[in-house]
Amino acid sequence: MTTQHVSDSSFEDDVIKADGPVVVDFWAEWCAPCKQIAPALDEIASEMGEKIKVVKVNIDQNPSTPSKYGVRGIPTLMIFNGGEVKSTQVGVNSKGKIVDWIEESI
Repeated sequence: MTTQHVSDSSFEDDVIKADGPVVVDFWAEWCAPCKQIAPALDEIASEMGEKIKVVKVNIDQNPSTPSKYGVRGIPTLMIFNGGEVKSTQVGVNSKGKIVDWIEESI
């Protein structure tokens, strides 16, 4: 499984109503730290695909969702489960730290 892009209009179906936990990456094309963690998130999506789904929300193209969830800095990662935010992480971390955070949160 790979990361998938979701929009303001698809967020409800792709994240809120999803079966199981979803890691949401709020990012922007101009954000160097966002690009830095993207390969790690792609690897996590393929390695942990049975446990979690990883999606990306471009904050420039989809301003409503980040605003609704109080995203102030990017990259911001949020874990949703059962339609609710379970955990949030802001900034760049190593793949190992992101995996640890996901494991603790789900």
